[in-house]
Amino acid sequence: MAKSIGVKVPKKKPRATAVRKTGKATFSFDNWENMSGEAYHRMVRNIRAELYADYKPADLAPELFAWMKENDYSAEDIRAAKLEGPSITASINCKMLRAGMPDLNPKHKEFWAALPGTSGELKPVTEFIIKHLKEIIAKGKPKLAEKKEEEKGKANVYVPTIQERIRDQALLQSEAIDEWLDGWFEDRKNFDPKGFNFKHHFQKNNVTQAHARKIKSFFEGEIADFKDLERMPTAGQLKKMSEHEQDMWTQLKEGYAHLKKAEIKMFVSAIEGLLEALDFVVDTAKATRAPRKSKPKSADKLVEKLKFAKTNDKYKLASVSPVEIIGATELWVFNVKNRKLGKYVAKNIDPKGMGRAGTGLQVKGTTIIGFDEAQSIQKTLRKPEEQLKAFKSAGKVALRKFLDDIATTDTKLNGRCNLDTIFLKVVG
Repeated sequence: MAKSIGVKVPKKKPRATAVRKTGKATFSFDNWENMSGEAYHRMVRNIRAELYADYKPADLAPELFAWMKENDYSAEDIRAAKLEGPSITASINCKMLRAGMPDLNPKHKEFWAALPGTSGELKPVTEFIIKHLKEIIAKGKPKLAEKKEEEKGKANVYVPTIQERIRDQALLQSEAIDEWLDGWFEDRKNFDPKGFNFKHHFQKNNVTQAHARKIKSFFEGEIADFKDLERMPTAGQLKKMSEHEQDMWTQLKEGYAHLKKAEIKMFVSAIEGLLEALDFVVDTAKATRAPRKSKPKSADKLVEKLKFAKTNDKYKLASVSPVEIIGATELWVFNVKNRKLGKYVAKNIDPKGMGRAGTGLQVKGTTIIGFDEAQSIQKTLRKPEEQLKAFKSAGKVALRKFLDDIATTDTKLNGRCNLDTIFLKVVG
């Protein structure tokens, strides 16, 4: 049928699609026993609809697996159910049961039976869940058996250790060296003991320090007998040996009687050249290895062995925390036994207080370090009670000349602290 001219045809509205909310449903089954069958029916229906709208199937599945565990299903059955995956309806029912919903509400059953158009009897929710679980467990068990076989196969795969991998790599890297040395056994006349470029070979095959050590172990024994031949005892020396020792030396001599001294020397030279080249790889790696950075210690750790007096009743003094010494510009100390007041001045000052390494006062064991020996001095107080009182009330400007105003001989501080030392004040 042709469209009428001038008649606007309304566009077809797109079909509405279900959109899951981002919020999570909240509900309670408290006081369900006192609700009418109709009210309970509406509540359950609304909760189901809200759960379906607010949750994805994957979010609800754990509720079913938790219900299975609470109802004594085996771990194998739960794994099988997980592999197959439950329906969202079964998961919703499990979540509601775990939240306090009764398996079957008698009032709800009566209300359902009285509703027009309903058929069948309302049954416990667990009947549906158990039936559903039976089906998905049966489907999931073959998958579980497959997965177990797969896991078993992975478990049986042998994984070589790092040392075994290094050994296997070293064997491959030494194949060319073996072929070169075979030339000595096959044609000693034309064998060149310096005819192998070890440096090029090692670089080409990425021979590391670990590989070099392993390769060295392969060839070190090759010249052991030849080295013994070089120190073959004389007839006179053999006579002084036991029968067993004489027999061993005789066998060694007879075993290599077919070789000339020059041929033995040639082979020893070749192996020694190889061992020297391998040692060079090891030594170079040591020289170029970056030194391991030591982890900086915390201030608490640095001062943990420092000895000092926390308080002194006679002069009514209390020490500041020794942690404050680390990185400080100045430290004032007082020895309660010899009445000496001293000032440590840092050798390297950190003007902006940024905690630069090597600046400020530091502590090593039981000793203060990092101070300027010329400026760090102490003087004996003749009237300690009065002078300490003046010290406490002195400001920064007054403290600069405080020691200058004390008319006693000054001595240098040595950094050592003991249980008579009070840490009076820390600056910067």
